Amino acid sequence: MSIQRVDTGARLSKVVVHGDTVYLAGLTADKSAGQSVAAQTQEILAAIDALLAKAGTDKSKLLQATIWLQDIRTVDEMNKVWDAWVPACTAPARACIEARLQSPAKMIVIRVTAGK
Repeated sequence: MSIQRVDTGARLSKVVVHGDTVYLAGLTADKSAGQSVAAQTQEILAAIDALLAKAGTDKSKLLQATIWLQDIRTVDEMNKVWDAWVPACTAPARACIEARLQSPAKMIVIRVTAGK
């Protein structure tokens, strides 16, 4: 089975496709870093949409999501944006975890896996 990599750098690929499974790297916000968790979530979800499209799939085919929050008390704020983004009846298996992240300005990381 072939492996396709998209947006590959020295350290990571933003997308890896193996067979009919699409793996995205953990994504953080750039433009909205330092802003609210909601703003950062919106930016990341838009980036996920774009990367899934590059891989020939979309959010309706999400299999799994892992979300890391710098402060778990912001989960409700993040969930409002997430819930509006995920199409009805297509929610993936998901974990949401509090973790120390790479920068205080970047308050959320999201990684997803999708089918084609």
